[in-house]
Amino acid sequence: MTEEAQRVIEAMDAVEAIADPEKRARAISEVLADQAERAKRWREDRRKVVLELRAQEPPVSYRKIAALLGVSLRTVQDIEAGYTGSGKNRPRKEER
Repeated sequence: MTEEAQRVIEAMDAVEAIADPEKRARAISEVLADQAERAKRWREDRRKVVLELRAQEPPVSYRKIAALLGVSLRTVQDIEAGYTGSGKNRPRKEER
């Protein structure tokens, strides 16, 4: 895990450790409100990286990108195709 990711996780752990339930709920609300917009930007940033790697000559393989990003091969394919979420909005094979 990267140092930056570890610091974010530690900060989330600190929110969960707030003893006062009302203060904890308030902090959770603030983080969730920020995360809604941030998640959209982060998905776009990650997709840009995938598209840039795939645009190289020769294109970087899905498997190599998956290893670089720490995600599954299918996730890389979904990112490239612009699908978001848990795969529920991914078209079925016959719809593609």
